[in-house]
Amino acid sequence: MAASMLCCRTAMLCRTFKGLSCSKPVLSASSLLQTASYNPRPLKLNLRDPYIPDKDSQKTPEWQKSARYDRKLFGRYGSASGIDPASLWPSDEELDKIIAEEKEWHPPLDVMLKNIEVREKEETKKRLEREKLIAANMAKMPKMIADWRKEKREAKLKLKAEKARRAKLLVEARERFGYNVDPRSPKFLELIAEIEKEEKRKKKLLKRRQREEQVSAATTVTPPAASS
Repeated sequence: MAASMLCCRTAMLCRTFKGLSCSKPVLSASSLLQTASYNPRPLKLNLRDPYIPDKDSQKTPEWQKSARYDRKLFGRYGSASGIDPASLWPSDEELDKIIAEEKEWHPPLDVMLKNIEVREKEETKKRLEREKLIAANMAKMPKMIADWRKEKREAKLKLKAEKARRAKLLVEARERFGYNVDPRSPKFLELIAEIEKEEKRKKKLLKRRQREEQVSAATTVTPPAASS
């Protein structure tokens, strides 16, 4: 069986080298057989004289002075590396950090179940609060719609009153100046300011008159007769 495999390899190599030019020398059958049967030996691990970097030397790279590289050397050469296994054990701070990371990323089953329960309670609480808010807003919806319609009607009436007032002012300006006045002209703006000032004065006088009438009406009321 080994001879047949060797012959197959030889045939494959012959087909490979068939395309070479005739000017080149043809390889002998012994060379082909030697190439086909080549089986390199694995490199032997040098345990007698392993490479141990000098940490006190400035030529040694920093990564070869680290504890990680020491672990690598000890894992490769064992006690031949000259490294104390106790020095490879993590310090108290590193051990606490490893334990904290283990608890954070791989907590026990009871802790995971408790976290799931807490998360489900929070999600249920948020869902109930959201449903409560939606129900409250839905209860307020008729009043909100009524208020919106009222504001819309008031805005429409206010706009209509403003248009009527502006038309009235334009009529007064035409009667005063004898021609149509541009609403953006300074004369029209001065007329509006004057009319508004007059309206405020009239409202103030009306309030004062009503107040005086109320005071006079209160003083004219006769007190009830005293009992004998």
